[in-house]
Amino acid sequence: MDAVLKVLADNHGSYLRDLAEFVAIPSVSTDPVHASDVRRAAAWVAQRLRKAGPIEVETWETPHYPAVFGRWNGRRHMGTAGAPTVLIYGHMDVQPPDPIELWHSPPFILTARNGRLYGRGVSDDKASMLLPILAAEAFFLAGEQPPVNLRFIFETEEEIGSVSLPPLVRERRDALACDLVLSADGGMWRPEIPSITLSSRGLAGLSFSVRGPGKDLHSGRHGGGLANPLHAAAELVASLHDGGKVAVAGFYDDVEAIHPVLRKSLEQLSFDEKKYLADVGASAGFGEPGYGMLERQWYRPTIEVNGFYGGYQGPGGKTVLPSEAHVKLTCRLVPNQRPDDVISRLRHHLENYCPPGINLAIKETHDGAMAYRVSPDSPAVRAAADTLAQIFGIPPDFVGMGGTVPITTTFREVLGADTIFFSFSTADEDIHAPNEFYRPERFRLGLEAWVLIWRNLAKQLHGR
Repeated sequence: MDAVLKVLADNHGSYLRDLAEFVAIPSVSTDPVHASDVRRAAAWVAQRLRKAGPIEVETWETPHYPAVFGRWNGRRHMGTAGAPTVLIYGHMDVQPPDPIELWHSPPFILTARNGRLYGRGVSDDKASMLLPILAAEAFFLAGEQPPVNLRFIFETEEEIGSVSLPPLVRERRDALACDLVLSADGGMWRPEIPSITLSSRGLAGLSFSVRGPGKDLHSGRHGGGLANPLHAAAELVASLHDGGKVAVAGFYDDVEAIHPVLRKSLEQLSFDEKKYLADVGASAGFGEPGYGMLERQWYRPTIEVNGFYGGYQGPGGKTVLPSEAHVKLTCRLVPNQRPDDVISRLRHHLENYCPPGINLAIKETHDGAMAYRVSPDSPAVRAAADTLAQIFGIPPDFVGMGGTVPITTTFREVLGADTIFFSFSTADEDIHAPNEFYRPERFRLGLEAWVLIWRNLAKQLHGR
């Protein structure tokens, strides 16, 4: 048996204990009450990385929470010319566990039940980010050297927008210099089939407020004579779409056509739309005409209403004509769309469609992020695909991601490196929700896969 894989098999029980210890730290970055726990998680990761072997480990402070950096240059020290340098990214902060009463076991106690491992953060992202640390350790324990030079960057702010990471990457670009980024964050599309995510959508957002009278008024005395801000907000929201298509002028002008390889892969995917609708509790689909469900969710841009509020919100009724109403919007973007351009067009649309008697105030709510896409023909993608085929016995599907991972564009811009998503979480593991879980088999396969992908990358990227 391969010496490194044998180390993984022999130590699997201790790895699960490590995972339980990691999950037990309630590193909720959004809640100041857990600030010390977030720092404790960073200290735990730094210690575990040092334990893994002769890796230089540093804790990098930021204006908010720290990041953990690791470096192993063994291939360079051995004089191995052309050995690639791979940067591994992951995050250790987690979402709040609320509502607690819906958990079937304590959220910060890793619990094995029904063939699954339950705990807050176990899928997003603690199990998957622990895998490459353990894989590196296995090489050293087996008396071997990893076949690539390694960098690690583990952050503590992903769940609050990675606010400190882009400036940190710019500040530390020399230390983080690499040929490729492997992201332990992300996930595979389905649990039964391996997949590689080749794209993620970008993001732009704004909120707007509409105001009518200077104060709330009696709806009987004043209704019918003054503009109602809630009606105005509804009109503006309704104006954004026409039969499922975004009706903002110029919204689609910069949209690139789907890559032919992604188009072919999309056509070959086995997807049961009726089952999907039943799983999410929807009676029918909705969206841009002329495109299938997956294409609309992965490869087409959108405008979504995320919040709509105003007027009386308490129990019972209150006959009031409210003075103001508020709406929150986000746009998911595809390659070649720029957040600033989209926001400018959306702002112009809202200003043009604002009803008379209403004052409109617009506020941008996101810095914005470009869409990300990596070529399916890149050597790194081929190495990842070969690895997953070895591990699962079948070739992986190429898929897209409807969400946004802003740091991928920062890595490309600052480090000149593409990011390959290499996570062993799956889309159904209730991340951000009660009873988040991870599959033990995925943990075992993931350990082996990290060993193999470094070997495959050393072959694919050697001498680049």
